[in-house]
Amino acid sequence: MNRPFQSLSGFRNRRLASGRRPPWALLCFIAGCALTAVSLAAADSSRELQLEQMETWAPRPEAAPVTSKDENGEVRIDSNRSRLCSGGWQFLYSGLRGGQGYRIATRVRHTNLEDVRDSLVVMVLWDAWDPNQKDTGHSPWNYLLPLPAADGAMDFEGVFKAPEGATRMTVRYIFRWSARGETHWTSPRIEPASLPELSPVTISVVSATSKTLKQFGQNPKPAARKGLPEDVGETVTLWEQLVRKACHNKPQLILTPETVIAGKHLRDGAVEVPGPATEPFQAIAKEHRTHIVLGVRERERDAVYNSAVLISPDGAIRGVYHKVHLAIGEGLSGELPGRDFPVFNTDIGRIGCLICMDTTVCESARMMALHGAGIICMPIMGDLRASRWTPGPSSFDESSWQAIMRTRAIDNQVCMVVARNAALGSCIINRKGDILAWNDGSQEVITAMLPAEDGFRLWNGGDFREVTFLLRRPQLYQAYTDQHNLGPLKAPAAKNGPLNSPRSNE
Repeated sequence: MNRPFQSLSGFRNRRLASGRRPPWALLCFIAGCALTAVSLAAADSSRELQLEQMETWAPRPEAAPVTSKDENGEVRIDSNRSRLCSGGWQFLYSGLRGGQGYRIATRVRHTNLEDVRDSLVVMVLWDAWDPNQKDTGHSPWNYLLPLPAADGAMDFEGVFKAPEGATRMTVRYIFRWSARGETHWTSPRIEPASLPELSPVTISVVSATSKTLKQFGQNPKPAARKGLPEDVGETVTLWEQLVRKACHNKPQLILTPETVIAGKHLRDGAVEVPGPATEPFQAIAKEHRTHIVLGVRERERDAVYNSAVLISPDGAIRGVYHKVHLAIGEGLSGELPGRDFPVFNTDIGRIGCLICMDTTVCESARMMALHGAGIICMPIMGDLRASRWTPGPSSFDESSWQAIMRTRAIDNQVCMVVARNAALGSCIINRKGDILAWNDGSQEVITAMLPAEDGFRLWNGGDFREVTFLLRRPQLYQAYTDQHNLGPLKAPAAKNGPLNSPRSNE
């Protein structure tokens, strides 16, 4: 099965459908030359991509950078020495084939820029783009991905499916936000590209309802599990039954709630991974050719972790995530927190895990997304924010819970798969924040299918994954990892202005 949720950079070494990688189709030009044609020699393409127009662009005359072109087909964009500087070159092509995959790339050599990532951008508009037009006019568009190359150079590259019905595209080089600097750009390099055959992914979340637990408690005690304490063995028996029930839906991924495989004692109730407690689930995964994410309390030599164990369809342990942010009781119990946010490659996509309190710290989901996760599996007992904000017994605020999970999905462009121990609130949410499946507390299994199509466009024509991650400016986020910064718990004194004013520290 081919992977959905694959990033564009993952196509860099992908070969064409013909099985061979052709040379770049260079779109060379020189001053005063005739329009250039590029043959797209894909098996299903008989058109030629024509360079119709090459011109400079700027949102207004006073913002225009200094532009020129040279004999070897490169263009220059230099600062006009004003911080208002914004503009560059753009290339309009006709003969586009809607639905065809295209790889588009260029390289820029740069000197003396204030910030390379801020100042240099390449966009593709799947239509004509007027040279003084600032917005996209709601036409479909994409960013090329910036990929650092040798010192003083940056590659821009992307593989895209041309929108159905599109016949033209504009590649725009953008120089902005720098009152100094010079840049030399190669002409756009374009070649047909094969696109992955995406497949839908069926996901199930299992839960033990109050009715489930009552019936299990009324049954005769299960036979002792060899190598396991009695209370741990009982949890294995219960969840083995529930996971097998989920297999009736033929899912490719099954998620259980938090620490469902564990006993009452912190250490003696923790299990080895792999070991007797995981072996039944490894056998199920292999029998039904599915992935299973199992919530366990794990013992690793002298340490105990709250863990999510990913089991592959071949029955092997694919990876283990250790809960990074511990709840109050866990943090004082001797349990050890995890130290990283691993993401695991699978044949259904890149899977990451979070556990319960991790979702309270927004950086957790963002770290998973930055590591390339397309699906985040989250075993969880509850969320402090989805309960009462006054002293008293806890409650469950369904609307707050949904808002939290949907926000995590949208902000990080991941599919959230959530398994709550109390059943109510278990859910499957896509990257748009749509709740595809919801457990009202009465179901042992909920199931949803994530569609094969990877990505969606907003009303303005953009792909929100690109917007989410290419608009980031990490060079401004130093406070994010400053261990001495406690936010509002220890705020710095304001100087000559309101707290956090842009000029308060000058």
